[in-house]
Amino acid sequence: ALISLTDMPPQARGYQFEKFLKKVFDAFALQAEKPFRLVGEQIDGSFVLDGDTYLVEAKWQNDLTGAGDLHAFHGKLDQRASWGRGLFVSYSGFTEQGLVAFGRARKVICLDGRDLSETFQRQLPLPEVLRRKVRRAVEHGVTLARVSDLFP
Repeated sequence: ALISLTDMPPQARGYQFEKFLKKVFDAFALQAEKPFRLVGEQIDGSFVLDGDTYLVEAKWQNDLTGAGDLHAFHGKLDQRASWGRGLFVSYSGFTEQGLVAFGRARKVICLDGRDLSETFQRQLPLPEVLRRKVRRAVEHGVTLARVSDLFP
């Protein structure tokens, strides 16, 4: 299903990517919510992992995601309850400079297309992938921990 999105026009692909992610979260019983709008902003969905609610930002664009998009998403989280967290999914990936500029001690973990692919190919349970990413973020301040490093 994910591969079928590659030939779509960018805007349509983005909407379908959001729907795809909701289906994946649903498949793992993560109590997913579909994308929703609030005054002045779009939230690409949410899910619950181990009692914590995560807002989702989903991007599938030609360019790598940089610091600006990461900061904008973190700003959305800052407008909510202090215990809220976020998952930024960028199918194309993230710039190294963007991840460095975004910094540490954030409420956001990242997942890219390579991580998604490896998760599916290795048949890893998504909740465990997310738990390990969260733990790495808390212990090491790493926003994007690779699935290949978390599951050697």
